[in-house]
Amino acid sequence: MTDMAKKQRNIRHLLTAAGEALQAEPCTIPWNTYPRPQMKRDRWLNLNGSWDFCAVPETVQGYIDRESLCEEKILVPFPPEALLSGICRDMGSHPRLFYRRTFRVPEGFARKGEKLLLHLGATDQYAEVFLNGYLQPSDVCGSRSLGAYRTLTYDVTNSIDLYGENTLEITAEDWLEDERIPYGKQSLSPGGMWYTPISGIWQTVWLEVVPENYIRALRVATNGHTVTVSLTMSDEEDMPEGQVTVAFPAGDAVYPLEKGTAIFTVDSPRLWSPEDPYLYEFSVEAGEDKVRSYFALRTLEIKKVDGIPRLCLNGKPYFLHALLDQGYWSDGIYTPASPECYAQDILAMKSLGFNTIRKHIKVEPEQFYYDCDRLGMLVMQDMVNNGHYSFVHDTALPTVGINGLSDKRLHRDEATRKAFYEGMESTVEQLYNHPCIVYWTIFNEGWGQFDGNSAYHRLRELDATRFIDTASGWFKVTDTDVDSEHIYFKPVKLKYSEKPMVLSEFGGYAWKITEHAANPDKTYGYRMFDDGQAFEDALVRLYETEIIPAVKLGLCGAVYTQVSDVEDETNGLLSYDRKICKVSAVRMRKIADALTAAIATKKED
Repeated sequence: MTDMAKKQRNIRHLLTAAGEALQAEPCTIPWNTYPRPQMKRDRWLNLNGSWDFCAVPETVQGYIDRESLCEEKILVPFPPEALLSGICRDMGSHPRLFYRRTFRVPEGFARKGEKLLLHLGATDQYAEVFLNGYLQPSDVCGSRSLGAYRTLTYDVTNSIDLYGENTLEITAEDWLEDERIPYGKQSLSPGGMWYTPISGIWQTVWLEVVPENYIRALRVATNGHTVTVSLTMSDEEDMPEGQVTVAFPAGDAVYPLEKGTAIFTVDSPRLWSPEDPYLYEFSVEAGEDKVRSYFALRTLEIKKVDGIPRLCLNGKPYFLHALLDQGYWSDGIYTPASPECYAQDILAMKSLGFNTIRKHIKVEPEQFYYDCDRLGMLVMQDMVNNGHYSFVHDTALPTVGINGLSDKRLHRDEATRKAFYEGMESTVEQLYNHPCIVYWTIFNEGWGQFDGNSAYHRLRELDATRFIDTASGWFKVTDTDVDSEHIYFKPVKLKYSEKPMVLSEFGGYAWKITEHAANPDKTYGYRMFDDGQAFEDALVRLYETEIIPAVKLGLCGAVYTQVSDVEDETNGLLSYDRKICKVSAVRMRKIADALTAAIATKKED
């Protein structure tokens, strides 16, 4: 989108309270917290902060002399389109961005024989890394790697200077117009339900020290009371001896690793739930390496209760009282001002009685999922869509009820399908250990959808433990764990289904608080209100007359749109700057209590 188009759209960059605090302390290193809570090591170095920066015009092609660039300053890890980055402007349809900074490794940071790994939390979309002039290959796919929603790791041991100054350069290239690459809600023509695109680095850049043969990945699987901890080492041919030490309330218990796996049973387990988000902490030692992590015990299953299929948590029917969460921020766009912002959102939603967040076609930094784990918030995690979107085919016709087309007619070329599957696999691999995630959504409203039955079985092979919603909204398939509907413009009326019924989107009521709205000129929502009392009364009435009665008919979850306002959309329970909550906590908690009572177990079939 051009600068003129953005000016005509008149988006205001509102600061959150955390953004105000960050700007008040310009020397603060943003996001200065360990980026990978489920696999912690002691020695790490945060490289966020002020970097040299340059956006290369699209008209400049071919070789670029990096020494002549980077005349601006950017605050990493905020994307350059965001206010908090210090750049705050449109980067164009195909930006090439150059980042550069120098740093020194602290004295004694690494010892002889150890390795140093550089991690890029996420870079939209492709990244190349140069350290002291040497191009670095990533662990994913060589030197030019797709890191839009996944962490890229580089072994920089042979290029780093442990005693002098190091120069780190990162080139980021964004091809948003290439719809084969997963892109989420980003749009070159934002407006309505489409949002400002981001580019470049948008998660933490950091270094850590590891031994020669280190733990590359850790997988924790639970089945009832049984826990399986499995390791992948950097040298897959050398699996050293080791052990898992679990910190139980009665004292530590040690379990040996056998061929990289430890299996043990927890006696008298304390089951994890939003009401009691109990985490068991443990450490893993393998050879010279040691990491700290945690797990939780909880069960997920589908059972018939009073003849109705129900989603069950820890053996009992549990209503997913949920909110749609886009993961956008008024001052950081993809990246909140501080990691504490996630906990603030989660606690705000819990105070209103909600127990679930549907993370909508975006994969967050692991801090978000860790906060859901420790604070007790279930997560319905969407895969990030790719492929062409058609308003008529994917939204207009299904909204009026023409949604019975087979998704085998939704043709996607082989490259688009391959890119989607790769994104799905990396999402599951990166997030698998988080107990808060109970539900995967593969396709949303037909965007990029193809052969959902095959996609279901492919995901089921990756994860046999969680609920799967193959087609959220419409373009139904047979192979899915739930019957998933989106209803915005008509009453919620359900018919019996052999699968648990989930209203995976509804509501979208809009009340615009002008001084806290990003777009003073335009408003987007599904029913408009002029004052807060009318908005709240209508929302409460919607739950009382349509959602709560539907529970006894088989409704197992309902996802209200949404957590916060986003740009043109003013249908959030929070304003976009997170400074205003639009509803009464007392009235909302009464709704939550009624939903819990409505789904209470009477008799299992």
